[in-house]
Amino acid sequence: MWWSVWWVWIVAGFLLGMLEIVMPGYIFLGFAIGAVITGILVGIGITSASPALLVLIFAVCSLVAWLVLRRTMGVRAGQVKVWDRDINDN
Repeated sequence: MWWSVWWVWIVAGFLLGMLEIVMPGYIFLGFAIGAVITGILVGIGITSASPALLVLIFAVCSLVAWLVLRRTMGVRAGQVKVWDRDINDN
């Protein structure tokens, strides 16, 4: 089936990466990284063709990628946005 084909996971990862470009927020980028890693694992034959196992690997890889992205590119501790001018002030 489609879940056991490596290039489907890679294409899904690139599509999610493009969606991240259109709607930035580091949400879809974690899923994109998870899909590409799952595609690589399927491509080199590490994982079986079980859909439940592939979805679990995808979920774990996506969560780890999201946590790493959040840690490296998220808001730093103590960093706040200070507004000094209101958009309605003329």
